[in-house]
This record gives sequence, structure tokens and C-alpha cells, in this order.
Amino acid sequence: MGFGQSAGPRPDESAERMSGPVQELVAVWSRAFHLAAPHVSTLQLRALEALEDRRKLNLTGLAAELDIGMPTASRLCDRLEAAGFLERSVQPRNRREVLLAVTAQGRRLLDDIAARRRRALAAVLTAMDPEERAALVRALQAFLAASVTARTYGSRGTGSE
Repeated sequence: MGFGQSAGPRPDESAERMSGPVQELVAVWSRAFHLAAPHVSTLQLRALEALEDRRKLNLTGLAAELDIGMPTASRLCDRLEAAGFLERSVQPRNRREVLLAVTAQGRRLLDDIAARRRRALAAVLTAMDPEERAALVRALQAFLAASVTARTYGSRGTGSE
């Protein structure tokens, strides 16, 4: 076998076989999110997660991170601020720049959603054989690493190359 080749199904075959399980994983993940109170939209959650991950984003950075326009990002931040999940502050070195940050209430919401998601996943994982569960964790960690690599190097491979 040549470099980069291995025994096993082709990437497109693997993708087809994974589609059902991935859809179910997304459904379990999403149900846990939708049970959170207070409820926020998927875009609002993505914004809070981006702000929590990046810590110091301005409106331009958030819009770029979410791949949305500035007016949409501004309205999104208005709603999150009104709900008490986001605060805006002036950048000390550049008073024209406004920094966005998740509030304590926003962090509690993110923590609640994360806990619900972990419990939902654990409920399903409990029904799995321990060896299969360990294999799934290893496979998902490998998937994450490959996804980060593909994003980093701009790979748009379909597996048919």
C-alpha cells in the first residue's frame, strides 16, 4: 500500500456508514441544548461559545467567527446583552473599539447546557460495551484532530481523490 493508504473502507464509504450515527449524535446533543432554560437560539449559543473560547472579541471578530454580517452580529449582541448574557466594554487602548464578553449569567447558561449535554451523552454511552465506548472516544478524538488539520491547511477533500 502507498503512503496515506490503509486497509478499510474508503472515506466516502465511511461517510455514508457514519451518517445515521452522526445524525443521532447531533439529535442527542441538540435535545439537551433545547431543554435548557432560558432558551437561546442556536446562533446565540454559538456566539456565547465563541466569546467564551476567545475571551476578547469585538463585533467584527464575532461576525467573522460566526460568518455573519455586521448588522446581524450587532442585533445578536443587542439581544444577548438585553438578556443579561453579554456585556460590552470599551477597549482601554482604543476607545473606539468595543469588546464583548460573556457575563456570569451567560457562563451559568453555558455551564448548564454543557452539563445537560454530558448527561445526555452519558445516558447513551452507558448502554454501550466499555470497549466499544473506548473505541468511540478514540475515534472521535482522531476525527477532531483530522478536522482541525483539514481546517488549518484548507483541505476540502471529498475522499474521492
